Amino acid sequence: MSQQQPHSRAGSNVTRRGWFSEFPDPMVLIFMVLAAVYLLTFIIPAGEFAREVVDGRSRVISGSFQLITEAPLHFFELFLAIPQGMVNASQFLFIVFIAGGLFHVLQSTGALENMVGVAANKVGAGNSTKSRNLIIVLGTFIYGFFGVAVGGENNIALVPVGVLVASAIGCSRLVGVTMAVGGIGIGFALSPISPYTVGVAQSIGELPLFSGWELRTLMVLASLAMLSAYICLRVVKMEFHDDQPVEMSKPLHEYQLSRQDLIILGIFLTGLATLLTGVFTRGWYIKEITAIFLIMAIVIGFAAGMSANQLVKRMMEGAASVTSGALVIGLAASIPVILQDAQVIDTIVKSLSSIMEGMPVALAAVVTSIIQGVINLFIPSGSAQALITMPILIPLADLIGMSRQLMVSAFQVGDGLTNLFIPTAGGILAMLALGRVSYAQWLPVILPIMVLIYAFCWVMMVAAAYLGY
Repeated sequence: MSQQQPHSRAGSNVTRRGWFSEFPDPMVLIFMVLAAVYLLTFIIPAGEFAREVVDGRSRVISGSFQLITEAPLHFFELFLAIPQGMVNASQFLFIVFIAGGLFHVLQSTGALENMVGVAANKVGAGNSTKSRNLIIVLGTFIYGFFGVAVGGENNIALVPVGVLVASAIGCSRLVGVTMAVGGIGIGFALSPISPYTVGVAQSIGELPLFSGWELRTLMVLASLAMLSAYICLRVVKMEFHDDQPVEMSKPLHEYQLSRQDLIILGIFLTGLATLLTGVFTRGWYIKEITAIFLIMAIVIGFAAGMSANQLVKRMMEGAASVTSGALVIGLAASIPVILQDAQVIDTIVKSLSSIMEGMPVALAAVVTSIIQGVINLFIPSGSAQALITMPILIPLADLIGMSRQLMVSAFQVGDGLTNLFIPTAGGILAMLALGRVSYAQWLPVILPIMVLIYAFCWVMMVAAAYLGY
């Protein structure tokens, strides 16, 4: 390849490393969090809200919280929580394994690399920093659009494409993963039309579906712009030690798409279209998406002329390459298990929600988002959080004079953005596993830009409070 690659320093004798190189292994890091949460269960009293079923969904009854007597968890239960967490997160583990196999099969055909190479050559990716940055900006907004329209985990199949695009423009795997995972994560977090968070929260708040979209649209577009600039200005210059670097096998001008490549890419796109149709019209989620990935891998393998044994070998190689990332997801899922077994989740929700009583509306909106971020560490599901916390927050909003629309937006900001860096967000961990960037490598990259995006969203919510949103 003729162009210089910004991550070429990774192979040189560099002695100075960033502070993040001293991070413990992701498994160690998450086990430390798990142990800390276990110790907290001896301090936080057990408690629960009464619940009622409305339209088939369990909702908290506001004002019904009561402390309960619960025996402390035995030390052995700290370790029992780990296999139970892996069982609970099994759908995420399986989609990582199957998706890893799918993309190893797809990459072994050469079709995906040829497509990226041809596309990058047509836009002049190797000619200037300007064209490189243009591709990063466009890629970030495209991934952001998928996050807005499709959701989070549903886009896991697109993460390796971002890695290949980054390689085509002479950047490290880290750039591609930040573009893909960051774009999808921010798009989903601030989506004006997310049925999983906004839809559930607004239904509880008795608001028109997806009303108030203007504020959330402005926040998501501005946040994606900030992420794009951050990648162009900083992430492309970051030192990244990659054990399995992805590099284009030849200069961009030599890439061509054969008839077989077009057939394979057509199968891949047809699979994605089928997946999206199922998500939007039939309510498909992780299990169905995993099944579609498996079908895609089989059809693509046979279209490329692989025998059954060769296909299985490629699938096993791909699954093996993401094993460590999959196990991190299972370990992270043990954290909510400890909290549920100790019955302290409702106590945490009640305590954090009571902090806002008597606050000015603008400050309460910011504090709500912070509280939801803390709760998201323990309940890493937007729809589940909405069902638990919105029955408490909606009456609270009425009491302090905050509009229900602003409360929904504060909930969404707090719940969604934290998914990009908390260790219990299974979907993001699955994407990182597929992109082969560890959680320890990811944190120092994503945290600085998240500080700016949070600050921007808080300013927008304060302005919205004063403008009567």
